[in-house]
Amino acid sequence: MSSLILASQSQSRKAMLSEAGVPFIARPAQVDERAIEAGMTGAKPGEVALALARAKALAAADRASGDWVLGSDSLVSVAGRRFDKPGSREEAADHLRFFSGKVMELHSAAALARSGRVNWDHADLARLKVRELSPAFIESYLAQEWPAVSGCVGVFRIEALGVQLFESIEGSHFTVLGMPLLPVLAALRARGALAA
Repeated sequence: MSSLILASQSQSRKAMLSEAGVPFIARPAQVDERAIEAGMTGAKPGEVALALARAKALAAADRASGDWVLGSDSLVSVAGRRFDKPGSREEAADHLRFFSGKVMELHSAAALARSGRVNWDHADLARLKVRELSPAFIESYLAQEWPAVSGCVGVFRIEALGVQLFESIEGSHFTVLGMPLLPVLAALRARGALAA
């Protein structure tokens, strides 16, 4: 069996694969995400997440000598507006104030590449209903979760205090964590990269 390269430095994605018993080597891809997004004006968030996952897989596949490379990306949209990771604690607070009382759509995508071409990809969607967040809660939340959530689109870690942001969640737990894991595992098995 060939090795699996995870083209990501996401702790959540590493944990998902590790806990699922999937051996991998983490080798983050160098991709200009903002440039890719800028070239996709008018695209739906799920399409952008898929394009970013594919770009990451391809970027790392160039150096992977026949190994499977897994690229993944997540995007959040709320009320038709797309959000990136917050650049500062103040921006994180702005995001949370905007999210308050609204439905967050979280798009998670994954792609497998080998020998310089994408062989498989998949995008999934979860809908998270954000409860009404008081200014005091936002301040207390960020006092505890910043800077851990600085690398999190949506300003939350669902496995930590982030679960307190939501009234309800529709969709796969793994998608919320940042990668559609069950389809990824099925794709790896279908390609002989995992035992069937």
